[in-house]
Amino acid sequence: MASNAYIIANKRAVSSHPHRQPHIPLLLLLFSLFFIGKFDIVSALNYTKYTRKVSNLRLQRIQKHLEKINKPAVITIESPDGDIIDCVHKRKQPALDHPLLKKHKIQRVAPEMPKVKTLKRDEGSGDSKRKEGEDLIWQMWHRNGTRCPKGTVPIRRSTTRDVLRAKSLFHFGKKQSTTINPTRGADAPDVVSSNGHEHAIAYTGTSQEVYGAKATINVWDPSIQEVNEFSLSQIWILSGSFDGSDLNSIEAGWQVSPELYGDSRPRLFTYWTSDSYQATGCYNLLCAGFVQTNSRIAIGAAISPVSQYDANQYDITILIWKDPKVGNWWMGFGDNNLVGYWPAELFTHLADHATMVEWGGEVVNSRANGKHTSTEMGSGHFAEDGFGKSSYFRNLELVDADNSLSSVHDISTLAENTNCYNIKNSYNNEWGTYFYYGGPGNNPQCP
Repeated sequence: MASNAYIIANKRAVSSHPHRQPHIPLLLLLFSLFFIGKFDIVSALNYTKYTRKVSNLRLQRIQKHLEKINKPAVITIESPDGDIIDCVHKRKQPALDHPLLKKHKIQRVAPEMPKVKTLKRDEGSGDSKRKEGEDLIWQMWHRNGTRCPKGTVPIRRSTTRDVLRAKSLFHFGKKQSTTINPTRGADAPDVVSSNGHEHAIAYTGTSQEVYGAKATINVWDPSIQEVNEFSLSQIWILSGSFDGSDLNSIEAGWQVSPELYGDSRPRLFTYWTSDSYQATGCYNLLCAGFVQTNSRIAIGAAISPVSQYDANQYDITILIWKDPKVGNWWMGFGDNNLVGYWPAELFTHLADHATMVEWGGEVVNSRANGKHTSTEMGSGHFAEDGFGKSSYFRNLELVDADNSLSSVHDISTLAENTNCYNIKNSYNNEWGTYFYYGGPGNNPQCP
């Protein structure tokens, strides 16, 4: 057998499930990866740089890792976009492999939902023309009508190509240290984002105890210039030190990440870390940690439909809060759909409460060819363009110690380079506290 093989890391190709065909010879695996990848059709993004020489030993390590995170499926669903969704028994999901969760029992009693303080509606608001698309928006894998059976959870299957697009096996499914401390000012080293990450965010102060946050987020499909860049829009729930190694973060929203998913579709995602993105945590269910309870929502799956310029607008509502009785941090999606939770055992500072919340957009600027990236944030249009053209977050809310939701009134905003991406916040009776944000990246004022 040859000691090396050339692997082309393209999108959509699906490797065999390790639990259903555990004895595939390595030569057959190399052969299939080579020829499927060779004739696979990719987007305008340049994936050719991810053609690499891969040793048999590295492939074996990747396969071993995939066997660990791709759990045996009760049934398997093929999505029109090429994703494979495995319906895994909830007690077999990756979360329970975590050393801190060996004795964890999945929370059966529904968490106590935050009490909602009524928000007056002003039907005369200029923003009330928004298409009420939240009930229509769902996920692409639902289109064939198949659902995961009761007692199972849908998990997007990871492939060898997914891993090969990452910098290394260790980096697969992980963020670099990207969270910023906006209270230190825009010229602080950790805000300038020397690692190439840029933001347009709204944030709370650090003087209060926070037990959750909520927002409705406009969904677009921003253009990405390089495979190793991404564009996301999310909520950050934070506690700990921004300057040390103990920052705790819980995150959720939508993202376009060709490196992580192999395409340019916007996808629902989650993230967590308890050590400033060093060793703990990951995206979605790519490591042990997040416990999924919902059988209809696949974290990491594509969101459809998405907003169009000066046409129908679609948004998703995300709620993250700490169950006051059990202490786990739950995620809600849309109209009170419980997705799952981050067990309190995973965290240090967040085991108690959060000290800051951030809402907004983030992109990676790799400065390919020495120029600022043209990767778009949000819709790719600046905040001033407004409804139907610029992306928005609306109805920003916080959960307090009494487990009550209330509109955020005192927020600050930050964008490192307003010639590339910017943010403008406001308030009205229908949208509460909201903001428009985003931008095109590279342009004459953002070289």
